Amino acid sequence: MDSMDMDVLHACARWVAEGRRCELVTVIKTWGSSPRPPGALLAVGDDGSVVGSVSGGCIEDDLIAKVRAEGLTRLAPELVSYGISADQAHRFGLPCGGTIELAIEPLSAASGIGELLAQLAAHQMVARSLNLATGEVNLAPAAPGAQISRDGDLLTLVHGPQWRLLIIGAGDMSRFLARVASGMDYRVTVCDPREEYRDNWHVDGVELIHTMPDDAVLEMRPDARTAIVALTHDPKLDDLALMEALKSDAFYVGAIGSHINNARRRERLREFDLSDAQLARLHGPIGLAIGSKTPAEIAIATLAHMIEVKNKP
Repeated sequence: MDSMDMDVLHACARWVAEGRRCELVTVIKTWGSSPRPPGALLAVGDDGSVVGSVSGGCIEDDLIAKVRAEGLTRLAPELVSYGISADQAHRFGLPCGGTIELAIEPLSAASGIGELLAQLAAHQMVARSLNLATGEVNLAPAAPGAQISRDGDLLTLVHGPQWRLLIIGAGDMSRFLARVASGMDYRVTVCDPREEYRDNWHVDGVELIHTMPDDAVLEMRPDARTAIVALTHDPKLDDLALMEALKSDAFYVGAIGSHINNARRRERLREFDLSDAQLARLHGPIGLAIGSKTPAEIAIATLAHMIEVKNKP
């Protein structure tokens, strides 16, 4: 889950601990265009303060106005729809005829937000089931790729990193890449066996491992929600990892370097009996061609390219 949604959960936990009334608002379903996807979160405090977002701002304004006029009066969860009519769609900034469905849940100590945050801090994926009739909450492990689901009164929301990113190399660019990817729903792992590069490398919430990169790829067992990026410029580290990555189901495999260096890399990889189809999956030079020069710019270009590949139909 992205960093904004984590901020929402932390705000909820803080308000509950302070004894304040608050509600957790979750996007359940959208029809037509929507600024925020299913699973996006918003916290509403008893003074009308909000953290997070479920729309472009108009729905938030409506929720705030109702809290300031009426207070927080819900005793049980409620499903609320916005944008059903053309007038509502225009008022709330939705496309004509578009709809967004929200679950609005009054929180208490029994809502399990603190326990949920503890499990997320341990990099676990968590299914939080909410009984819409009673407000009862249950937390359980969630499988990778699990989505929001509803079965009668039982609404199950999935929290935790939905995607994985393995970065080969602990350098400046990997630091920028790891920070931004962590806020974009990725569980990030950085692999570098070289002591001189890893000793002073640290990013909060990012795991740093010291095994050989090809072993790290094999241990990760990449699936269709995994990206692997090689950033060391060292063929001894990058090539074997890329060989294993290109044989996997990873949705994105990329390597830093110039067009000439990547052409040479492809020739080296051919010696490992990779097929033309497997070699064609290698993105190199890495990232979108936006004139990036600095490590931070190259990291942004790389993430933009990952988004483009991930979101292709």
